[in-house]
Amino acid sequence: MKKRFAIFQKSTGISPYIWAFLSILPFYFIFQSSSTIEIIVGIILTILFFITFRYAFLAKGWHVIVLTCILICISFTSTYLFNYFYFSFYIAYFIGNIKVRLSFLTLYIIHLIGTAVSINFSIVLHEDLLLKHLPFVIISCLSVIFLPFSIYNRNERGQLQEKLEDANKRISELVKLEERQRIARDLHDILGQKLSMIGLKSDLARKLINKDPEQARNEMKDVQQTARTTLNEVRKLVSEMRGIRLKEEMHHVRQILKAAEIHLVSNDDFVLNNIPLLTENILSMCLKEAVTNVVRHSGASTCFISVKQTANEIEITVKDDGIGIVTNDKFTKGNGLAGMKERLEFVNGSLDIISQEGTTLLIKVPNVVKQAEEELL
Repeated sequence: MKKRFAIFQKSTGISPYIWAFLSILPFYFIFQSSSTIEIIVGIILTILFFITFRYAFLAKGWHVIVLTCILICISFTSTYLFNYFYFSFYIAYFIGNIKVRLSFLTLYIIHLIGTAVSINFSIVLHEDLLLKHLPFVIISCLSVIFLPFSIYNRNERGQLQEKLEDANKRISELVKLEERQRIARDLHDILGQKLSMIGLKSDLARKLINKDPEQARNEMKDVQQTARTTLNEVRKLVSEMRGIRLKEEMHHVRQILKAAEIHLVSNDDFVLNNIPLLTENILSMCLKEAVTNVVRHSGASTCFISVKQTANEIEITVKDDGIGIVTNDKFTKGNGLAGMKERLEFVNGSLDIISQEGTTLLIKVPNVVKQAEEELL
């Protein structure tokens, strides 16, 4: 089936046709004059107006002000000679597209005064003719007043939208970069040492295969066990990359603490409402790292975990009754705390550590509401 013929293009509406009509209209007023000289002057002024109008969009700096003043003068002359005041539409549209606020306000005021003066002159000189066009005169006056601000605000919103889109693209690139760095760091920690061990033990088994076959078999068993352990850790890493919810991570945390015979005290409220998956994934990884530190280094018998979500931030507290942290060197160098801090800084979060009657980790991130379409991971 053939598509219906569209009178007006959907992308532009009727605006181009209105401007085309206004471009032809001045000649109607000009040819109503009985003087040949006035007709020639009117045609020259009209052509000069559109040429100046075109170059005004290409101009920069003080040239914009000069060309706009020329346009206002031509519009004033056309109104005075031919009672044609519709050039004010063009000038109002152009002024609205000026980006510099001071130039915009200055030219807006000049144009407003110029239009008011020209219409008052027309009322005195062509009262009867002007009364016939009174509704259009009122529309022109309203356009001169409101159109520039409407266009200026629309363009300003467009610029802000472009900046927002650019910022979102940069954030997206930073997310990818952070994930690459995290994957590289985790793969180095998991595979680097294990593969080195496999290589050393394989070389040792090759040298011992003739001298001490039994020892060579033991070394190969170690290689096999190390390879299996490495494979499991890689699978676990891949699983983490898919994004783990905080509630799912708490299930693993309970199992870890139970296996370590550490009593867990929690508020049992680990469901976060309407936050980006990236933020929740980072919180889950930080919680896992914090609990791993409790199991490995604290010597604690009890671990307290709480999650609190307010309008401004999300706060996770992990506290134990163990030996505490003796020096601040561990905060920057050991126990994965530096990696936790890097991850949290990426989402504008923070990590505070308190070593008093055990160790307390305070993990805080801003409570940024997730957009409807947002899924960063």
